[in-house]
Amino acid sequence: MAEHLLGCGYEVVSLDRNRPCAGAGPVLFIQCELGSRSELDRVMPEVIEAGPYDLVLLNTGINATGAFETVSSESHQQILRVNAEAPMVMASRLLTERAFTPSAALVFVSSLSFFTGYPGAASYAASKDALSAYAASMRKTAKARGISITTAYPGPIRTDHAERHAPAGADATRRMDPGLVARLIIADAVGGRKTSIPGGANRVFALIGRIAPKPVTALMRRGIYVRLK
Repeated sequence: MAEHLLGCGYEVVSLDRNRPCAGAGPVLFIQCELGSRSELDRVMPEVIEAGPYDLVLLNTGINATGAFETVSSESHQQILRVNAEAPMVMASRLLTERAFTPSAALVFVSSLSFFTGYPGAASYAASKDALSAYAASMRKTAKARGISITTAYPGPIRTDHAERHAPAGADATRRMDPGLVARLIIADAVGGRKTSIPGGANRVFALIGRIAPKPVTALMRRGIYVRLK
């Protein structure tokens, strides 16, 4: 996302634990462990000061896979803090402080798992579903201030994160190129779309998930959960 925005002429501010790999130009990097509320509260004034923003992408995400009872309570809590609480806090603060330009866009990156059950990654799915509900609840308030909200539901992406949490032997070639996903989501956000599901196959999956949630969840269980170590 950072590389694409820099290539389009944006000035980019990145809030993360690690600096983004963006070779197209300089990035104002603000370091923060997003799982720590005290750290997030400490850096938010700097984030707000770096605005106002034309486009905000809340794209944070960590995961822990396996049988629910084998994942530590600390891991469940950290997933919810990073994936749900942090973007909710950032969006609220940015809206409250009016840190957006007129006709700005705000993007919450949820997950394609929103349209099905996700056996083996229950906390991740819950955190991403929470973002979708939060975005829908915030949309009217944001619109009154001239800000559009887009909720993105990307499917499997060809990243180290996906590889780390995929079952052994999973076919990485079936995952989408991250650069393409970034371009599609950003185009939908700039176009003011409420929903972004990048990729035709993912849109079909989302439709089937709405129509037949139980069979799709069963398919996810066979394809992911039973193959996880």
